[in-house]
Amino acid sequence: MADDTMTATRTIAAEPETVFAVLADPAQHAAIDGTGWVREALDGERLAESGQTFRIAMYHSNHPDGHYEMCNRVEAFDRPRAISWQPGQDDGSGTIGYGGWQWRYDLVPDGQDGTTVTLTYDWSAVPPFLREHITFPPFPREHLTNSLAHLDALATASAAAPL
Repeated sequence: MADDTMTATRTIAAEPETVFAVLADPAQHAAIDGTGWVREALDGERLAESGQTFRIAMYHSNHPDGHYEMCNRVEAFDRPRAISWQPGQDDGSGTIGYGGWQWRYDLVPDGQDGTTVTLTYDWSAVPPFLREHITFPPFPREHLTNSLAHLDALATASAAAPL
């Protein structure tokens, strides 16, 4: 059986609460992603609980429309230890269909005022019919490594900012 997850880990010189605050702000997700695929948060709300949904404007040259929206459902919200969401799309009738892949960040204090962050991309619940049309993972491992570097820059800048 193939492994349907990909992970990357990085230690960030910021407290877990600071890192978590960046992740819980969808307005920061485009900067965390860094590829240009994630464009902007459409709801203006910070993430606050499991089950919450948030919409993100997206762009990908392989998408039939180029520009599209994702409606993400928060799956885990355990401040400041873990946060995850599952992307979905409106099927045109107002019903959101979730594809079975998930983004998850696990945060562990490193004992030195920093945080070890593990980013997991999990596509184990993607059904066979979607796997016929989308190759998983749709990006190399470096995407996760780069995302953690962007998160590092955002969190350390936030930690250094005066209150």
